[in-house]
Amino acid sequence: MARIRIWVTIALAGVLGVSLAGCSSHGGKRAEDARKAAAAQGRAAVDTPRWTVAMITHSGDGDTFWDIVQSGAKQAAVKDNINFLYSHSAEAQQQAQLVDAAVDQKVDGIIVTLAKPDAMKAAIARAEKAGIPVVTVNSGSAESKAFGALTHIGQDETIAGEAVGDELNKRGRKKALCVLHEQGNVGHEQRCAGVKKAFHGSVQNLYVNGTNMPDVQSSIGAKLQSDKSIDTVVTLGAPFADTAVKARSDAGSKAEIDTFDLNAKVAGKLKDGTLGFAVDQQPWLQGYEAVDQIWLYKYNANTIGGGKPVLTGPQIVTKDQAATLEKYANRGTR
Repeated sequence: MARIRIWVTIALAGVLGVSLAGCSSHGGKRAEDARKAAAAQGRAAVDTPRWTVAMITHSGDGDTFWDIVQSGAKQAAVKDNINFLYSHSAEAQQQAQLVDAAVDQKVDGIIVTLAKPDAMKAAIARAEKAGIPVVTVNSGSAESKAFGALTHIGQDETIAGEAVGDELNKRGRKKALCVLHEQGNVGHEQRCAGVKKAFHGSVQNLYVNGTNMPDVQSSIGAKLQSDKSIDTVVTLGAPFADTAVKARSDAGSKAEIDTFDLNAKVAGKLKDGTLGFAVDQQPWLQGYEAVDQIWLYKYNANTIGGGKPVLTGPQIVTKDQAATLEKYANRGTR
């Protein structure tokens, strides 16, 4: 009975909030309170149609980074009364086919990554020809506008790489190994190029098979053993930071391990000093804002960014910030 009364109270608050909004200064607050209560119960905070939005990414299987992106997208979808669909493939051709499938399903909006933009161009053009708004997220900031997307939400990978180079300079580092775990990913190339541009020391790229962690570990370890002058290893994804730590131990190296991206494990290792720093691009925010942008466009023809990418990073995270962010990382929002 108590639960029934709570639900009735929420419903009445919504009705009263709407009916009184035009004649009382308290009406807007009541409506807002009703929306917040509805969202807390896993129900939409708006009464717009139940549009369907598909997100298609270049993620490989088991990449926990995309769990965080999805978490943000799903929370925005609840708020916006969106039916959210997610699919992924590390193979560019298959990713393009997933976009084509979403177009065939006549979804109301598409969110897509452009890690390998050339392979995605025709599929995105087909979506736009069908009148489906497209938002690019995470990778592809340079190509997003040219491909006709509403906006791009993520970090500029070159700027992020430069931020790493600047931080390495502050730390007095001399020689860095930049570990690329997905060949052909333009964002990864831009990150390492950015590091090289800003870093006063030398940078060497190491290409590894990111789907095979034992191979990643042995490749990094072999490089550290053969070149003792390497004093920094930069990984391009949070899961690879822990592997690099193990490789460092195998090689008997004292190189600092730094990484792009943040998760709970990285936050913990920053806190205890195992890692030097991380570059947070706020993946939860990327997913949330991408879904919200589709809703805003469908509801009110709004766009954000003014024709420029909407940047969610980079933010350099060190031991000093790790404790604060760890609690958010543990709940899956950072």
